Amino acid sequence: MSILESIPSAIHRGEDELPFVAVGDGTHLQLLQVDVEQGLWVIRTRFEAGTIVPMHKHTGPVYAFTLSGAWKYVESPEVNVAGSFLFEPAGSQHTLMVPAENEGITDAWFAIYGANLNLDEDGNVTSVIDAGTVRDGYFLLCEAQGLPRPNVVGA
Repeated sequence: MSILESIPSAIHRGEDELPFVAVGDGTHLQLLQVDVEQGLWVIRTRFEAGTIVPMHKHTGPVYAFTLSGAWKYVESPEVNVAGSFLFEPAGSQHTLMVPAENEGITDAWFAIYGANLNLDEDGNVTSVIDAGTVRDGYFLLCEAQGLPRPNVVGA
């Protein structure tokens, strides 16, 4: 068998194969793919109305697509609604906010390269989240919520 013959044409995961886990702050996370060596993590996140993700910045680019609901960055006027695409260049700093008046869940997909640096009000790094942290945390949350270990692409 040649190397090309061993490469799959595609890797599929159904929505029910990768559970959403409650993070505890109004977010529910589904890890779709992780590549620790490349520093890539692809997640789908469902946000409850009124959720705020504290100020942070990324060391690499981030790509986002909104499936339903609405969210924005406190620092920007644009609102992401269903069908919106957002690109964040490396180093951009923001606070994600889901309006409290939203009806239902806001559902968004993110492809994140590099680390997420959580910041305090003075801009100091308080914690670092990267592909390995997300992978390990997702598996721990699955276990804590009584779910079997999912077959995440790349994990």
